[in-house]
Amino acid sequence: MTTGTPRSADAIRQALGENRAEPEGAARNARAERLAEEAELTGDRPLLVDALFNLLIAYNYSAEADKKFVPFARVLRMWDEDPADFDEFAAHSLHWYFKWVSSGMLDQPHIPLAAIEKWQGEMAHRYRLAGYSERAVRQGEFRIARHIGDRERAEGAYAAWQSADRDRMSDCHACELHLQGAWQAHLGQDEAALESWQPVLGGELHCAHEPHAVLAGSLLPLLRLGRTDEARAHHLRGYRMVRTMESMRASVAQHIEFCALSGNEARGLEILAQHPAHFTTTGDPDSLMDHLSVTALLTARLCALGHAEQQVPGPEGTAWTASALHDHAKSRALDLAGQFDRRNGTDAVSTAVRARMSRGPLVDRLPLGVRAPRLAAPPTAGDTAAPAAGQGRPVDAEQPDIAALVAEARRLTENGLPHAREAWAAVGSAAQRTGAPLDARTRAEVADHAGMAAFDEPDRAIELFALGAALFEEAGDIAEASACRARGAYADMLAGRVARGLTGVGEQSALLRTLQGEGRATVRQLTGALLLRCRILVQSVADADDQDLALSLAEEQAAEVVGWCERHPDETASAARLADATALLGRLALGRGDHDAAIALLSRAADLHHEADHSWYAAEPESALAELSLRHGDDAAAVRHGLAALDHGGDLLEPAHRAHLHMVVAQAHANLGEDDAAADHALDASQWADEAGDSEGGGANARLMLGGALRRLGRTAESGAVLESVLPDRERGHGEGAVVQARWWLAECQLDLGEAREAAEQFLLAARIAEGWEEPHDHAMLANLAAEALGRAPGLTDEAVSAYARAEELWRAIGDPRAAVRTLRARGWLELREGRGGAAAARPLMDAAVETAAGALAAAPAGSDTAARLRFDLSDSYRQTAELLVRACDGSPGEDPSAAPAYEEAVVLADLAAETLAPLGAAARDARTGANLLAGWLDLDLSRAASAATRAREVAAEYADTQGAVPDQRREEAASLLESAAGPPGEPAG
Repeated sequence: MTTGTPRSADAIRQALGENRAEPEGAARNARAERLAEEAELTGDRPLLVDALFNLLIAYNYSAEADKKFVPFARVLRMWDEDPADFDEFAAHSLHWYFKWVSSGMLDQPHIPLAAIEKWQGEMAHRYRLAGYSERAVRQGEFRIARHIGDRERAEGAYAAWQSADRDRMSDCHACELHLQGAWQAHLGQDEAALESWQPVLGGELHCAHEPHAVLAGSLLPLLRLGRTDEARAHHLRGYRMVRTMESMRASVAQHIEFCALSGNEARGLEILAQHPAHFTTTGDPDSLMDHLSVTALLTARLCALGHAEQQVPGPEGTAWTASALHDHAKSRALDLAGQFDRRNGTDAVSTAVRARMSRGPLVDRLPLGVRAPRLAAPPTAGDTAAPAAGQGRPVDAEQPDIAALVAEARRLTENGLPHAREAWAAVGSAAQRTGAPLDARTRAEVADHAGMAAFDEPDRAIELFALGAALFEEAGDIAEASACRARGAYADMLAGRVARGLTGVGEQSALLRTLQGEGRATVRQLTGALLLRCRILVQSVADADDQDLALSLAEEQAAEVVGWCERHPDETASAARLADATALLGRLALGRGDHDAAIALLSRAADLHHEADHSWYAAEPESALAELSLRHGDDAAAVRHGLAALDHGGDLLEPAHRAHLHMVVAQAHANLGEDDAAADHALDASQWADEAGDSEGGGANARLMLGGALRRLGRTAESGAVLESVLPDRERGHGEGAVVQARWWLAECQLDLGEAREAAEQFLLAARIAEGWEEPHDHAMLANLAAEALGRAPGLTDEAVSAYARAEELWRAIGDPRAAVRTLRARGWLELREGRGGAAAARPLMDAAVETAAGALAAAPAGSDTAARLRFDLSDSYRQTAELLVRACDGSPGEDPSAAPAYEEAVVLADLAAETLAPLGAAARDARTGANLLAGWLDLDLSRAASAATRAREVAAEYADTQGAVPDQRREEAASLLESAAGPPGEPAG
């Protein structure tokens, strides 16, 4: 019960309005209950009706939907007792909420079907008495038939619903289209469903819960139709809309379902973790069943991927594994479905739930751009990497033919084809599994290639190369043993032992020169060692006392390789060695700062790989060309080379390399203003960075770029979702600039989405980081933007005023009077809001803006661009002061004579605004004539029709021979002012 001094009826009505604007949930419901009690104590029956309707709305859009029947029954009884207690709006509301109650009964399995049918009949009867169309009644019948699985009745009711006239009782058009499309999707008519939903998805129709629900409902139809880009966009946009809305549990469930069926199981778990109450709130059993069904689906996918024992979020109070939560959710979902079916006398609900829980993936994986590392099935025994078609494939590992495996591995090696390492690994695996003996040379080749595959673990690679060298010697191949030791020396360099590696590779290179001269080593073996020496020399440059000398030695070594290959063009691997050496020379030229030579050499290296029919190796120099082009501002070339590297490298590129290349291409497209392409490549980069285990580094960089591109494309909700996922990673080990950029873009998105309070928080957090920067402009700008956002947020006017005052201080400190002027004017306008100081507080701020602009103009060099901009600022300050004075009046002088002095002063200020711009001539004509027209309208309000007409003619004359949007607008307004001035004097103008 309420306590304390009872509120008046007017105070309760105001509180009811405030309560309706509160977020959905238990707090709003509790306040609505208290207000209903207070309204009853007043004895004001119409007020009680309003309070009960407010309570019904609160319950309906919350997890306590089952409570709405009580207030509605009471209001209906009051209507039957005395309709005079209901004004026109209340009578309309009563019939409107009849639909909610009738359809809401379907969601409560304890309410008998006969009672629901009775209420449906009662609704039809009352609608007929009130003269309403049958449209809403037939829609209600359709809902019942669809729910119980009566297809024939549903189709008949659907046809009757669609053919009946729309009237005041029809659901909003957006909600109707949602239901129509959902039925079409249920019938397998995905294209028709999306066509029905288009007015909602396109923004033509909307309401408090649309397009939220339609975005969620469209996800699976889009996936089934292969329209994956749209599905991704609808998920990113739609989930942000429903995640805080308690009444949208069914829509949240559709987003989880989408994740489960698009290879985004980890994202599904994140969403599940954000809604623990969805497991326990039972006021709407139907949406609870939805939530449990998709939870069972998601956890079934996790189990299928080998993660049955992974910890997952579930009902609070228990530590859940995927397997345990699956069993729990499935059991509860089927139990609820059984309750509905027992009530309905059919098995329709259980059938639908079972089908939903057993759905299979619609795509392997759809990258979303938000962070969620992929869950991959654990590798199984016998998994082997398969080479690309036409490039060799190991023989069936189940029944290995060792000789065939060895022959295939040697073919791949000798021809320089990809997957040779995998082929040799298959040889070793087959021999180990079967116990088949291998000769010393074959064992050497297995060890040698295992060492090459282990370069990311250098010490392990060194051991393998040592073993390989010993086995090659045992097989009598001293040259290959030396080449193997050279590779071991390179691994020493990778382990950080550069000097040791350089010594080792020098020794083996000298030995191979001797052996080659004796005809006991090939050019391939010698040039391979020389190239390794060259790479180690390049690595040694950073630590060298004489870096120029180190670079020269590396260049000499690479040039020697080129000479060997050119003298022996027919030797095995000469073409590949020539290409590698040329690429190294290109990188060395870059180290010397010779950009043109680097471009030429790297381009030649790529061409050599193509000429040798080894296009996949061209990816390395093409990658270097892409980076080099981006660094030097040739964005078109960066795109061209980056795409070539991605195309030629294909699946051979490591995930980290693919991520980097996509980032290079994305940045180049962004620089060219091609944000669609930039977004596509940034999305791919984020996916490959996640695959590489670099979500917090490269993945975060890619998502930041993606968020920025989507922002520039106007895809605000998608951008916001991506940027929100960036922040946790950005704040761990990334530069402050990147964090500020992410928060800045996110805040801009939130402003566009109407989330001003949240935007202000992001701007303030970013400003706090920028506060310590040496360059103060960003700090001032962020403080200013935070003030603007606070000014747009309901109930935060005081905070906005303080933030603008702080921003003014910052702008003055860095010597930007123009920005300071804007903050003063903004504060002036805020003072006119309710609860602030009004015109008395606003005027000094506007005067300060005028004074600041005038002082800065006086100090600026005459005729400079700075002076011109300051003239505009001073003029704007005069004009806005005039507008503020008029806005502060309760009416025009014709309505309130006390307003005349303010209007008189406003005319003077408008004239000053125009005069200030006169020295700028035609460059300021549009702003100057705007001020002149403002003065004209004010003259008219002061009954000075002749002066107003004169101003109108002056403006029209200035645009007599000018075409364009602004001239047309000025002529039209001047004509309107002239026409008004010709009317009866003293009439309100405009």
